[in-house]
Amino acid sequence: MASSASVSPAAAASVSGTHHRGLLPCFLRRLPRTRSRPRSCSRLHLAACHADTLLCPPGAQSPLAPAACPSASSAGGFSDWLLTHGLPPGKVSILERPVPCSRGGKDRPLHYVAAGQDLEAGDVAFEVPMSLVVTLERVLGDESIAELLTTNKLSELACLALYLMYEKKQGKDSLWYPYIKELDRQRGRGQLAVESPLLWTESELDYLNGSPMRDEVVVRDEGIRREYNELDTLWFMAGSLFKQYPFDVPTEAFPFEIFKQAFVAVQSCVVHLQKVSLARRFALVPLGPPLLTYKSNCKAMLTAVDDSVRLVVDRPYKAGEPIIVWCGPQPNSRLLLNYGFVDEDNPYDRIAIEASLNTEDPQYQEKRMVAQRNGKLAIQKFQVCVGKEKETVSEMLPYLRLGYISDPDEMQCILSSEGDTCPVSPCSERAVLDQLVVYLKSRLAGYPTTLDEDEAMLADGNLEPKKEVATRLVRLEKRMLHGCLQAANEFISGLPDHTVSPCPALYAPELK
Repeated sequence: MASSASVSPAAAASVSGTHHRGLLPCFLRRLPRTRSRPRSCSRLHLAACHADTLLCPPGAQSPLAPAACPSASSAGGFSDWLLTHGLPPGKVSILERPVPCSRGGKDRPLHYVAAGQDLEAGDVAFEVPMSLVVTLERVLGDESIAELLTTNKLSELACLALYLMYEKKQGKDSLWYPYIKELDRQRGRGQLAVESPLLWTESELDYLNGSPMRDEVVVRDEGIRREYNELDTLWFMAGSLFKQYPFDVPTEAFPFEIFKQAFVAVQSCVVHLQKVSLARRFALVPLGPPLLTYKSNCKAMLTAVDDSVRLVVDRPYKAGEPIIVWCGPQPNSRLLLNYGFVDEDNPYDRIAIEASLNTEDPQYQEKRMVAQRNGKLAIQKFQVCVGKEKETVSEMLPYLRLGYISDPDEMQCILSSEGDTCPVSPCSERAVLDQLVVYLKSRLAGYPTTLDEDEAMLADGNLEPKKEVATRLVRLEKRMLHGCLQAANEFISGLPDHTVSPCPALYAPELK
């Protein structure tokens, strides 16, 4: 599954200071157009027409890429590189999709991997040899990895990003030049042609106002900066590797913004392989993301098999349909932060509600003990999972009730009993539910738009890509909050006596 590593390029600038939205500082000459190769010379049948490149065994035909078309595609150099370095016959095509409303229509179309022929569930779509996969084993060697990672200062993503940055400085002398060129083209954008919010402008981040995502972007950005400040450590620890590069140490060779852009690009396409050594756990796989399409309800994964990485599809495909892979059990906030997209059908989507016991409460320690006995903390995050909002509210109520207990005898009774805290009195139960309702309404009011306004904007279909994906995210968040609000009101309706006034509480829990 795709990695969601702790802090972890789309955009980058040349050494001269001119900014390009690419993986790394881009001062390289244009890659010469790849010459067409005779079909008899290729182990794979390459049919290129209108930038559609077929990577299928001889004899396989795609209705989207006529074999008779002699024109070279923009994916040709990348495909030829894969062929030259041992990619075995597969059943996929590299096709193009237009980029909507981006940079005044100057963006080149994005590539994506599609079925090159009709496929059935269980078919091997492609298999990439490990010699074409970038891992820490290649970057650092086994002997360096344990020491590096136990410092807890650099993630695998930072190491992979730095490696590719130096490789790009090698220009066309680098083995990875065609792959890096392809990553430059994608610029860390997923299937919605949107970059991670880590690369958005301040005005674009305003689309996320009211969402916890806005703070998550700040936290992740700070984490990337901490890793940048440790890059020189990697340089000196892996001197045997980096001595081949006649360049300055990392923080002198690359400004922070350049590293951040490269880091985000690697973050968008790194694959978390299972059942492999630590050195191979995080991998950059040609034909993998961002060329593959992520879905949360898919079962297909890139899998390490012997000395290659294989993709077995989990559903039938018609030729030309995008190949879908699982992105792991990640909420939409993480999908947007890591990959630049939101999945409307994500069964793992969730938002958090943080509750904390009041430390000024004279009975704070006793209440903390009760909370811990029931598996909760003094500061507890409750995860509101999509479709399970009522269950989350039910889970929160015993915790919130603790804040409304003031009688020492009642507290001792609760300490001596087992299980969750039951309703103490009608007035305290009403106060607990009222506090939750007020909090949920306040949180919804923190968004600049209502749920109905979000629905209308999305139905209109005229939003630019970043605003559209942000609106989809906040709409899904609001739906979950509305679900919690509905559940809380249902609990209020179920109270036996609606004339009871809520009990005051000097030390009510804090919600945020």
